[in-house]
Amino acid sequence: MTDVAMGGVTDPQSELALADEALQRGDRDALVAHLSAAVRSFTERGELGRAGLAAARLGDAYANWIGNLTAARAWFARADRLVADEPPCIEQGWVAVAPMGCDVDDPDELLARAERALAVARQFGDIDLETKALADGGLAHVQAGRVEEGFRQLDEAMALACAGADDPRSTAQSVCSFFTACYHAADFARAGTWSTTLRQHGMLGPHAPGPAFLSSHCDSVQAALLREVGRWGEAEALLVRATAEFEAVMGQPSWHPAIELADLRVSQGRLVDAETLLLGKEGSIQALLPAARLHLARGDSELAIATARRGLRAVAGDRLRAVELLGVVVRAALARGDLDGAREAAATLAQRADDLDFPVLRARADSARALVLAAEGDHAGALELLLAALDRLLRADAPWCRFVLHVEVARLLEATGDHAGAVVEAQAAAELLHPLDVVVRPADQDLLDRLLGPTTITTAPGAARPSPQAALACLARQGGAWVVSHGGTSARLPDTKGFGYLAGLLAQPGVERHVLDLVDLVEGVAAPDTGLDRRRLGDAGPLLDAGARTAYRRRVEQLRSEIDDAFARGDETAALSLQDELDALVAELARAYGLGGRSRSAASAAERARLNVTRALRTATRRVIEVLPEAGAALDRQIRTGTYCTYDPGPADEVRWRLG
Repeated sequence: MTDVAMGGVTDPQSELALADEALQRGDRDALVAHLSAAVRSFTERGELGRAGLAAARLGDAYANWIGNLTAARAWFARADRLVADEPPCIEQGWVAVAPMGCDVDDPDELLARAERALAVARQFGDIDLETKALADGGLAHVQAGRVEEGFRQLDEAMALACAGADDPRSTAQSVCSFFTACYHAADFARAGTWSTTLRQHGMLGPHAPGPAFLSSHCDSVQAALLREVGRWGEAEALLVRATAEFEAVMGQPSWHPAIELADLRVSQGRLVDAETLLLGKEGSIQALLPAARLHLARGDSELAIATARRGLRAVAGDRLRAVELLGVVVRAALARGDLDGAREAAATLAQRADDLDFPVLRARADSARALVLAAEGDHAGALELLLAALDRLLRADAPWCRFVLHVEVARLLEATGDHAGAVVEAQAAAELLHPLDVVVRPADQDLLDRLLGPTTITTAPGAARPSPQAALACLARQGGAWVVSHGGTSARLPDTKGFGYLAGLLAQPGVERHVLDLVDLVEGVAAPDTGLDRRRLGDAGPLLDAGARTAYRRRVEQLRSEIDDAFARGDETAALSLQDELDALVAELARAYGLGGRSRSAASAAERARLNVTRALRTATRRVIEVLPEAGAALDRQIRTGTYCTYDPGPADEVRWRLG
């Protein structure tokens, strides 16, 4: 944009003032235009320090107000170059910590930037810069496993933020680093203590821009705590509210609540919801772990490994995030039968996790390592790991994690023929499950039913639990057909997609399944295509095919990896070009899913899937009614269809169906 187009303004200070006004009114185009003009004008005047600071602000605008992390990285890199050869100046410190701490992948890089900025801050007596440097350095220490040292710095930063710092933008970024550290270290008590103080100082609240952003981040940390203690319904309600409040105040999609909600949706089995929440955020380090878990849950082990390994390259010395990502690699490698790959990832996992003082994180790591030992036939070693993890969890308020471990111990004991021991562990798991508001994996529910009887029925958060005295009806797959049974009567019915969709719903009572989840479940994950024709994405036909959706996901991951490679070799132009292709791909998929305020037309993938799945389910239930009138009629009442489908038995229903 030329100076004439900007109204003839050439003074860079005026441009910065106009940029501030644009930020306050939410005009992103004007914000970028004015900051770009300021960078050019300062550079032409030879004021490179101030040009670097304006470039850093432009990077912040792209990262936090536009959501283009690739463009943000390019502008942050330009800011670094502009100030690199200047005499010592305050701008060098601000440029060093310009990126949000949670957006810097490698904690070693984050720490180096923070220490450079801290020295400059103390040289020039800048309290705001000192606050940001302490917060980012503290986050880096926590991520690298130096937790005590890290939180000592973070507490000092929060004290300055509440007392001496007066720049709202840098203070908000400092608090963001603090919440990120609390999230990864699962230090929810510390987050709660400081949140009260921050709210009293007006740093959290429904006001744009900083307080609203920080409130959404704070809510995401609180939701993570609720998930750990098994209060998933409350976590979901909190995240939905946080998302709505953020978008109402800021006028843009939320970030932290959306990513945390996506992770919860994966655990709930609502995979299409998770995918749409993560759409366009795959380049963010915060979204990498939920994305990898999503691919694993969908059954795409190759893509799960590729995403997790991209994350491992990015986080480098970040031990906390590496442990979680390596756990995904272990499970995905085992799922595809690659025992050597799983063994290698488990060995690295042991090195990263063994001296970390985080009981829940250690438990997840030990769970993954135990899977490898069991696959190797070392059941005693696997059992020893799991029992040690359970012992450590006695000092942690983590009932959900304890439930998962008890189930894994029960499965291991059952596999070794110790039925009595397996029953004891299953009972311990069931006792933990009773007060929890969670969704249990179908395989885990099957194990509990097998060992304890079908009385531990699991429903979605807030759903009614059917009476255990209800008569049971069963749907079971036998060879190339389905068998339905109730009250001593059985019938064999031919295989159809409708029965496949029905099985997917019965596996998780009360859980809403998006119709595209059911389509993927029945069609399976196809082998990767040779390429993706973006012109066909808006057409419902190809997108309904699992192979086309798999090709899309793989191309997105490939582009993300290529963007990282371009930055690694210093080719920012190539990175931005790849980002353009990625943006076009994401926009086409958003249209196909009816996202971004677009209506779901009759040609959209979701609408076509809704019609086909509804028709197939109703045909399947009619066939059940023909052979089992009473049980079939109950099933027909209990199945709800639409874009989301569910098997939702009521507490008074006399017949309850289960998957055999």
